[in-house]
Amino acid sequence: MLQDIINDEYYMRLALELAKKAQGQTGINPIVGCVVVKAGRIIGVGAHLKRGEGHAEVHALQMAGTEAEGATVYVTLEPCSHFGKTPPCCERIIDAKVAKVVVAMVDPNPKVAGRGIARLREQGINVTVGVLEAEAMALNEAFIKYVTTGLPFITLKTASTLDGKIAAKSGDSQWVTGPKARELVHTLRHLNDGIMVGAGTALTDDPLLTTRLTVPAISPVRIVADSKLRLPLTSQLISDGTTKTIILTTEQADRAKIRALENAGAMVLACGAGSQVDLKQAMKRIGELEIGSILLEGGGRLNGAMLEAGLIDKLVLFFAPKIIGGAAAPVSFQFEGWDRMADAVQLRNMKVDIIGDDLCVSGYPIYPASQR
Repeated sequence: MLQDIINDEYYMRLALELAKKAQGQTGINPIVGCVVVKAGRIIGVGAHLKRGEGHAEVHALQMAGTEAEGATVYVTLEPCSHFGKTPPCCERIIDAKVAKVVVAMVDPNPKVAGRGIARLREQGINVTVGVLEAEAMALNEAFIKYVTTGLPFITLKTASTLDGKIAAKSGDSQWVTGPKARELVHTLRHLNDGIMVGAGTALTDDPLLTTRLTVPAISPVRIVADSKLRLPLTSQLISDGTTKTIILTTEQADRAKIRALENAGAMVLACGAGSQVDLKQAMKRIGELEIGSILLEGGGRLNGAMLEAGLIDKLVLFFAPKIIGGAAAPVSFQFEGWDRMADAVQLRNMKVDIIGDDLCVSGYPIYPASQR
């Protein structure tokens, strides 16, 4: 298009688009895109597609071949400088004899954190940093949190009526939102390492919690918060064998039931000595299992508890153009709440979209001072 001026941002935007297409495929690794340009011509493109396999720079430089000498490399994340599951990308760039590297953002991984950029500059390569940095950071928000804290990035998704009900007073919730919104939710599942619900949701709906789109997609690990181990062995989450299921419970849980669940293929994690799952401890344990992102699709109690604990990083709230009423009808967030309106959780960087007939409000929570 006429407004697409060809400059560093032009090529970096292409690299970001390449990275975006691999969302949900790299686990706890970042999503990265790379474009190699020489004399105004794109000679190589690549993206990081799977943990443990070649990084974006490697794929792009392989495509460029010997033409990479004297070229400019555009990459959405600082090239790595350490040996992990693959060799360091900065050495591959140096070997290719490129003239310039344009980087969107510095790698927050403590093993890199500027060392890749320094190594390239030591070898006489011109390095520019910060082109479309905000966009690159947004794309890797889950990776940034996980690599700096060891905790998963948690996106809370709810679907409710305009009066905040996630089901009718009878418990019927089929369906709150329309098919377009439900399809988007399945895409969100594909983009996350784990999907989490409470025991109440699992018992009421007996869900599969898999990703079901018109094309094959990745299904995340299923996580159920079940302090009293009420989930039966006949539940689809236990019996279907589609993907791994983790049960979060407490140290008070029945040992015989734990053994039965484990024998059926589930992983059971005891988190906390009280009567309820210690959610902060649970998220630490989940992070240790290298689950870097979670889509929370809980009921009101679990949603409220996670929000009250300050564990939610992002909210995606669907509203159907319906009003159902009912004092007993379940709501999106059920928790004690705060005493003052000034302490309410607010959303920053809020977006509003129309998805089919439904409204989608998304944003990042600003927690009251008492939770910081």
